[in-house]
Amino acid sequence: MTGTDPTTARFEQQRARLRSVAYRMLGSTSEAEDAVQEAWLRLNRTDSREVENLDAWLTTVVARISLNMLRSRRARREEPDDAVRVPDPVVGPVDPAAGPEQQAELADSVGLALLVVLDTLSPAERLAFVLHDMFAVPFEEIAPMVERTPAAARQLASRARRRVRGQAPVPDPDLARQRSVVDAFFAAARDGDFDGLVAVLHPEVVLRSDGGAARTRHTTVLTGAETVASQALTFGKLSPFVRPALVNGAAGVVVAAGGRPMSVMGFTVVDGLVVAIDVVADPERLTGLDPAVLDG
Repeated sequence: MTGTDPTTARFEQQRARLRSVAYRMLGSTSEAEDAVQEAWLRLNRTDSREVENLDAWLTTVVARISLNMLRSRRARREEPDDAVRVPDPVVGPVDPAAGPEQQAELADSVGLALLVVLDTLSPAERLAFVLHDMFAVPFEEIAPMVERTPAAARQLASRARRRVRGQAPVPDPDLARQRSVVDAFFAAARDGDFDGLVAVLHPEVVLRSDGGAARTRHTTVLTGAETVASQALTFGKLSPFVRPALVNGAAGVVVAAGGRPMSVMGFTVVDGLVVAIDVVADPERLTGLDPAVLDG
């Protein structure tokens, strides 16, 4: 196919949406790209003239590929069930002059805290919830993908929705308010102000840190304002290396020294308090960050 081929053009128009579907299903930017690429290959092997609704067909293909990848991931059981895994962050500069594609990707992001909850769902529950609640795909179209009736697919999404509502807080919509809370958090950490840290943390705040296989000592889950504040006091020495960033569309930071990323920290702020901090310190997953967020 050439760049002017109508099917190629249609696919490119849908690429960002397809990547969003796959990312919500998988929580991995690299696997999401793989799923979209596989959909492209399947489209090349298909006579698109026989496809009545190409956009819906592509969504279904990407969803099925992602579902199979999720099931394969679970079958391999590479990690114990209680392993700490923070999904891949989508990171961009705070600069509003970011390119239109990056702006669209960040605006369409879902929070890391929500993705953590999605990781606890069964593959079928996740597919039903993501497709219906996030992309308005009818249950009649979802049902064949999970080999259930539409009513059963509806129940899958309902169970997932209850878990999401109970465990994934909805962040404050005001990005400036989020940023002021995050700035106050790091100011208190820099000054060694324990009470100041506790003041910006929700009493039941959760800190999840994923250091990957290479940095297991950076992999942990902490809960409670005083516990997290005690840990955050150690962040004070990192203050010179903290760079404001957008992390999954919310206020966050990249910790980087000399252009080398050390961690990405995503914050979930609700009613002016930090309810979740998600940290990715896995060197393998920090490669490829936008240089604009590494040295500011």
